[in-house]
Amino acid sequence: MAITEYFVRYLQQRDNLAPQDLERLKAIRTTHASFGPGEVIVPAHVMETRSCMMLRGLSARSHRLVGRPDDRVITALHVPGDFVDLHGFILAGLDHAVIAVGPTEVELIEHEELIQITENFPHLTRLLWMATLIDAAIHRQWLVAAASLRSSAHLAHLLCEIYTRLSAVGAASGGQFQLPLLQRELADILGYSPIHVNRAVRDLRDRGLIRWSGSDIVIIDWNGLVLLSRFDPAYLDLERVRR
Repeated sequence: MAITEYFVRYLQQRDNLAPQDLERLKAIRTTHASFGPGEVIVPAHVMETRSCMMLRGLSARSHRLVGRPDDRVITALHVPGDFVDLHGFILAGLDHAVIAVGPTEVELIEHEELIQITENFPHLTRLLWMATLIDAAIHRQWLVAAASLRSSAHLAHLLCEIYTRLSAVGAASGGQFQLPLLQRELADILGYSPIHVNRAVRDLRDRGLIRWSGSDIVIIDWNGLVLLSRFDPAYLDLERVRR
């Protein structure tokens, strides 16, 4: 499957695409690249000439404080179909790095392609803008979840979100998906110690909400997981409306 197919599904979940829009999307020229766990996909503070879209696996937005290179905070996860650095098309460099989480495949799109789209396809331009706004909404929801949820409920919210985003582009179904995150990486995301993350995973299992083996997750009780985490997907803007 071409990466544009995931992005087409991402857009069609939220709006109708005219034939000329679909034709232009499928004509985008890309360069394929693969990365191993922990490798930098997009470096921080570098002005790029290409933007990156996820094809397979996961990537993470990674921040490090000046003078504390060993301390890392993950502020976003990217799934297939996501532009991981679309805002880098406008900015003079990212304030964070994007790293691979497990084996990852991406497609790189020259900014010249995006310039041509924004100059000639106003509807697609609005949809690209929409993608950056949804990205920002996800970040805000992470802040809300971190401030209002604790331990098991916080982890449950993350699982609900990732599964919803994956299923929206056809990359997960039947309550099953992969999350190739180490407990240390989950700790970086949730702001807990690995010990607390391990307890949260065990609690969700003991409640009969999930099965979790390695990177494979099966959601046994979706309604229970939603209730525990108070998950509301409205911030993902999955409703199909004219934009």
